[in-house]
Amino acid sequence: MNVIISGASKGIGRALAELFASKGANLAICARSVEDIGAFGNELAEKYKNQHFIAVAADMSKKDSIANFAAEIRQHWSHVDILINNAGVFIPCLLADPNTVEAFEQMMDTNLYSAYYLTLETLPLMLPHNSGHVFNICSIASIMPYGAYAVSKHAMLGFSKALREEMKDKGIRVTAILPGATRTASWDGSPLPEERFMKAEDIAEAVWACYNLSSNTVVEEMILRPQLGDI
Repeated sequence: MNVIISGASKGIGRALAELFASKGANLAICARSVEDIGAFGNELAEKYKNQHFIAVAADMSKKDSIANFAAEIRQHWSHVDILINNAGVFIPCLLADPNTVEAFEQMMDTNLYSAYYLTLETLPLMLPHNSGHVFNICSIASIMPYGAYAVSKHAMLGFSKALREEMKDKGIRVTAILPGATRTASWDGSPLPEERFMKAEDIAEAVWACYNLSSNTVVEEMILRPQLGDI
C-alpha cells in the first residue's frame, strides 16, 4: 500500500502517518520544516524497517514545491493507493479587511490549491490501475461561516464533491473529512480542557475505516465533532 500524506509532521497529518505506517503502508510525506519532516521520516524508517518512506520538505502553498514533491514520488513509485490532502493553515482575518488580503490568499493557496495540484500530480498514478482513494481533510468550517478561513474550506469541500463526480466511474473513491476542534499544536495556549477537543488519532482512525470499506462503497463526507459540541 502506497500512501501520500501532505502536512504530515504535526497534528492530524502525523497521526495519519503513524497509523498507516502501523498498518504496513509505504509513505510519502511532506511538511514545510526540513528538520521536522526529516526527523519524522527517520523515526518511521527506524521503527518500520521493511517499509519505504519518502520524506520531503515542501511548501504546499507553492506550485513548484508541490511538483518537486510529486517528482520525488514518481522516482520511486509507479502507483499510489491513497492520497490524503491534509496540508492546511489557519490565519484569523476578515474578508472585508483590505489589510489581510495576503493572509486570505495564503489560506487559499495552502488549503485549496495544494490539494488541487497534488491531486493532479497523483491521479496519473491511480487512473491506469482503476483504483485509488483521495481523502481531502476539510473542516467543520466547510459548512459553517468561520471567517475568511471558511471560504477556503468551503472550496475544499466543493472540490471534493466535483472530483467525486469525475472519478466515480474510474474506480477512484473521493472522501471529504470534516473535523471539528481537534487537539493539535494550533490550539496550544488554549485554556480549554482536553475533553473539549477530539484526538487527532480519532480522525486518523476514521480515515482508515473509510478506506477499508469495499470498493462498492464510498463515504462521500464524514463530519466529526467534539462530544460537547463545537468550540
